[in-house]
Amino acid sequence: MNIYERLVKNGGVRTNKEGMEQAAGQTSNHSRPIIIFMVGDVMTGRGIDQALPHPSDPRLYEPYMKSAIGYVRLAEEANGAIQKPVEFPYIWGDALEEMGKWRPDVRIINLETAVTTSEDYWRGKDIHYRMHPENIRCLTAAQIDCCTLANNHVLDWGYPGLIETLETLKKANLKSIGAGRNIKEAEAPAVVEVTGKSRVFVFSFGAETSGIPRAWAASKDKPGVNLLKDLSDTPVPQIAEQVRKVKRVGDVVVASIHWGGNWGYEIPGEQIQFAHQLIDEAEVDVIHGHSSHHAKGIEVYQEKLILYGCGDFLDDYEGIGGYEEFRDDLVLMYFASMDSSAGKLVRLVMRPFQIKRFRLNRASAEDARWIGDTLNGECKKFGTRLELDEDNFLILRWK
Repeated sequence: MNIYERLVKNGGVRTNKEGMEQAAGQTSNHSRPIIIFMVGDVMTGRGIDQALPHPSDPRLYEPYMKSAIGYVRLAEEANGAIQKPVEFPYIWGDALEEMGKWRPDVRIINLETAVTTSEDYWRGKDIHYRMHPENIRCLTAAQIDCCTLANNHVLDWGYPGLIETLETLKKANLKSIGAGRNIKEAEAPAVVEVTGKSRVFVFSFGAETSGIPRAWAASKDKPGVNLLKDLSDTPVPQIAEQVRKVKRVGDVVVASIHWGGNWGYEIPGEQIQFAHQLIDEAEVDVIHGHSSHHAKGIEVYQEKLILYGCGDFLDDYEGIGGYEEFRDDLVLMYFASMDSSAGKLVRLVMRPFQIKRFRLNRASAEDARWIGDTLNGECKKFGTRLELDEDNFLILRWK
């Protein structure tokens, strides 16, 4: 009996308006929690784009690789042939079945790829991610609700690339946040109405520490991203005011933040302080952190969830050496059950996967244990720990 079946048996699954069962934990008032699906960076450009039905021009302007086809070859040399073109749902692999079981109310990804045919690549930047707009169905195949865009790749193909990205996502009925035609649009949250419940607001922010050029900051008259130039006290009152304008009793607010470097488990004190301030002063309920290529420590502060780094979820890094000790081929899917009456965390369950041939495959027991053991070393300072159950789910425990 896996965790989903146990939740059904124990009454932790409620039936929604359409009669579909959903997995969740129990809340104090015995209503079904809001389930939020979150992952880190989804990078469907470059090699993955070349494997999809409508590949972009493969030319790259990188010091390491001059054609995106080269990343496909590296992946095939590492793990075997990819039968191209792959179907749009292919890249999600076993993750689609997992999402089907849990049926989350909200699905959030950090889309770290411009969706454009623009050739106006950003000069002076080494890496440029681009997916052809006709491949957008690889995202709709997973029924994604929100794509956060305040990251260091959304403007890789210039302002025309950003505008086309925004338009393509809108046409596909995908909410985009964190970037826009001006600062007002970039700051605006996405709102997801949860049937029979309240609302989930998602705000998207990007920090310079993640590699976002300061020139990418949106302004009153210029497109760009919702950039946090630093994590000092200055942004918190502004964010608090933005939250107060929209949040009502019963709403859940998610702050999705692209911050920090790509490698290493250390969490800077300024990130911890900023996360705590968002919870204490801005009424944020969930911190959805990303930018690191591997998962990082998890904190529960004032009964609110802080994911300091979700890690990559989809990328084309197979066959690229240099950081093997971080096992960036192992990724996590996060299901956070939230008591919307108070915005408190009820349960966090994670499912480990392994990226192989540009596809998400359920991780082995050995690999799932490695992730759990590694993260437990990082979670200890926060008073949290992960338990691995017999079905290779990782379950967060906290005091």
